[in-house]
Amino acid sequence: MKSEWSHLPNAKYIDRVLAHLKNDPGSWDAAWSTERDEVAWDAARNAAWDAAAWDAAYKAAWDAAWDEVAWPARKAAARARARGAILALIAWDHAGALLELPAEQVRVLALLGQPAAILIYLAVLAMENLPKSLIINKIDLVDQ
Repeated sequence: MKSEWSHLPNAKYIDRVLAHLKNDPGSWDAAWSTERDEVAWDAARNAAWDAAAWDAAYKAAWDAAWDEVAWPARKAAARARARGAILALIAWDHAGALLELPAEQVRVLALLGQPAAILIYLAVLAMENLPKSLIINKIDLVDQ
């Protein structure tokens, strides 16, 4: 069965994120539980919304991906953690390739202000189950 996002270049990556999120919501919560730069994340999210142009096809893909799994309350927080990754995968064709990179490389791109990397970084951490020492925090951004 085709999904509403199957026509997008990053369809396989959206499927990968959703499958991992469904099977291991704890990893997403762990990656998210550390501090992050709210301003940078919000700016990246806004850039993704602008980049997607949100015509009917993009909106349908977003809505369908968002509703893909029946989320019990214990998984609702983890679901919210993945919204940035899904948004980046819909908005930018190159975002899927970021999921193939080591977390440290995505971290550097995020620190350099690349919006897709900012939104994908926590997904990479969650999916690789990496230590919290790699997670961007406000101190990292101040030191740059």
